[in-house]
Amino acid sequence: MTEARIWTTESTEIQEHEESTTEHVCPECGGALVTDEEHGETACSECGLIVEADEVDRGPEWRAFDARERDEKSRVGSPTTKMMHDKGLSTTIDWQDKDAYGKALSSRQREKMQRLRTWNRRFQTQDHQERNLRQALGEIDRMASALGLPENVRETASVIYRRALEDDLLPGRSIEGVATSALYAAARQAGVPRTIDEMARVSRVEEREFKRTYRYVVRELNLEVAPADPVSYVTRFTSDLDLSDEADRLARRMLDAAKERGLHSGKNPVGLAAAAVYAAPLLTNEEITQRDVSEVADISEVTIRNRYRELLQAYEDAGQAAAV
Repeated sequence: MTEARIWTTESTEIQEHEESTTEHVCPECGGALVTDEEHGETACSECGLIVEADEVDRGPEWRAFDARERDEKSRVGSPTTKMMHDKGLSTTIDWQDKDAYGKALSSRQREKMQRLRTWNRRFQTQDHQERNLRQALGEIDRMASALGLPENVRETASVIYRRALEDDLLPGRSIEGVATSALYAAARQAGVPRTIDEMARVSRVEEREFKRTYRYVVRELNLEVAPADPVSYVTRFTSDLDLSDEADRLARRMLDAAKERGLHSGKNPVGLAAAAVYAAPLLTNEEITQRDVSEVADISEVTIRNRYRELLQAYEDAGQAAAV
């Protein structure tokens, strides 16, 4: 009985393999089949025999000529994202009391929609972890918007916070503190760092708590966070000060010369970037003051003066070495 069952199984597999093989070859000459989706036909590439015609077009029935038009006409949902506690899979009810045609709802309908919103929020967060995650991701989104950080940084920060939650790093620490630390680490990993003072201004926790929590999260999660590059601050500072592209390029060259001589080691990268942004316009005959740079970079004028002299010396030495 067992041998018969085995033989039947083997014969069925052989038959299925033969059928799948014959589907991809021409029944007349055995040539390869090619599918023409535009005309809905499958033909032999050797003899030209039409094997199948009037095939079903499984693409959309509409056409789009750019990304915006394609997004407007698409009828599928948004892709999943780590930036939402439920990854964007739950229903979202609009806060506006209007129907699909933009007309205002009646009082009875508004009461019904308010009840639906309440129950929708309750169903989305069924335990304390989901409520924690929802609050933290909302906090990350708020701070990232205030700091002008791109979407990829928000996504990375959301992943870091989820890891901290899974590894049980939250007990004894505030949700806001861990969320701020995750966003700060994500910004540095993405090469668009923000200063500690900038993070402290938009965070709901004190700077001391933020620093302590950040060191703890980086250590426990083994995050690879390289020291901030002073060059990464230059473009933002020059843009805020409305400086020329020439000054921006010169500031970058000055910082590169300083790094070649190890001048950046052990120094605040924000201070070095601020000094370069102050020194470069002076060499390009643009008006700039230390106070202007100090306000934009949020660094003291004393630091700018000290780093300014060192940068100029390193840049002059690099020029002399190139001339030799």
